[in-house]
Amino acid sequence: MARAKNETHKRGRSGNPAKAAAPARTRGKATARDWIGGARLRTLTLGVVPVVLGTTVAFVDSGQPGDFGGFLASDGRLAIAILALAVALFLQIGVNYSNDYSDGVRGTDEFRVGPARLTGAGLAKPRTVLAVALTFFGLAAVAGIVIIVLTQLWWLLVVGAAAIVAAWFYTGGKKPYGYNALGEVFVFVFFGLVAVLGTEFVLIDAATPSGWAAAVAAGFFACAVLMVNNIRDVDEDRLAGKRTLAVVVGRPVARVLFGLFLMLPYVVLLWFVLLYFRTGFTYFSLLLALPALAIGVSSRKPRELITALQLSSFASLAFGVVLGITLAMLP
Repeated sequence: MARAKNETHKRGRSGNPAKAAAPARTRGKATARDWIGGARLRTLTLGVVPVVLGTTVAFVDSGQPGDFGGFLASDGRLAIAILALAVALFLQIGVNYSNDYSDGVRGTDEFRVGPARLTGAGLAKPRTVLAVALTFFGLAAVAGIVIIVLTQLWWLLVVGAAAIVAAWFYTGGKKPYGYNALGEVFVFVFFGLVAVLGTEFVLIDAATPSGWAAAVAAGFFACAVLMVNNIRDVDEDRLAGKRTLAVVVGRPVARVLFGLFLMLPYVVLLWFVLLYFRTGFTYFSLLLALPALAIGVSSRKPRELITALQLSSFASLAFGVVLGITLAMLP
C-alpha cells in the first residue's frame, strides 16, 4: 500500500481516486463550463430566497395590501429590490469563487471526491480565480452603495463591509472560521437575518416580526444546504484538517442537524399560516424537502448526497417563491 502511494506521488497525480481516473486536462485552461461550475449555480437560491421574502414581507407590512405592483412602483422600490437581489447573488458567487481559491491554495481540495474545482484541479491559475472572486465582491459592493445612496441609510456601509469581510474569511485568511465549525453561523446570519431583514428595511425602513420569521426560515435553509454539502465531504475534510461542524460533531449528529435545519422553516411557517391562511400552500414545497431529508439522513454515497443538496436548494427556492407569491397576492 505504501509503495502504491509513493508511486502515485512520483507520477505527480492525486491520491484521490476520482481525480486519478479523470482524463488529463491542460492546467490553466478552464473552459466556460468550468467557470460556470465554479459559480456553483445550485447554491444561488440562497441569495434569491431572502430577497424574495424580504420584499414580499415588506409589502405585507407596508400598509398597502392588495397592490403589490403599486408598492414596488412607488419610491423607487423596484430598483432597490433588484439591487438587493444583485447584492445577494454577487456576494454568493464571490463566496463560491473565494472558497475555490482558498481551499485550492491550502490543498484542501486534494482530498475531494466531488466535481473538480478550478484552483484545486489546476484548471485556472489561483490568481485568476482570486481576481474573479474579488470582482464579484466588488460588484456586490457597488450595488450596495447604490442602495445606500438611494435610501440615504449610510450606516448600511458597515453592514455591507461586514458581509464582504465575513465572506472572505469564511475560508480565506490565516484562521478561516469555516475551518472551525462556524460556517453555519455565517450563512444563518448573512443569508438569513441580514439578507431578509436588510431587504425589508431598505424598502420600508422597518424590520417587522414577520420579517424576522422569514429571516429565520431562510437562515435555516441555508444551514441545511451547507450541512448536507459538508456531510458529503466529512472524510475528505477531516484528512485536510478542515473542521467543519459536520467534522466536529460526526456524521450521525450532522445528519440529525441537517434534518432539523431543513424542517425548522416549516415550523416557522406556522407564523404566516396563522396570520394569512393561504400561505399554507407553501407546505407543498415539502414534496422536495422530504426526499432531500430521506436521502440526507440515510445515504453515504457522494452522488446521492449531491442529490440531497440539490433537492434542499430547490425546496428552499420553492418555499421562498410560493410564500412570496401568496403574500404578494393578499387582498
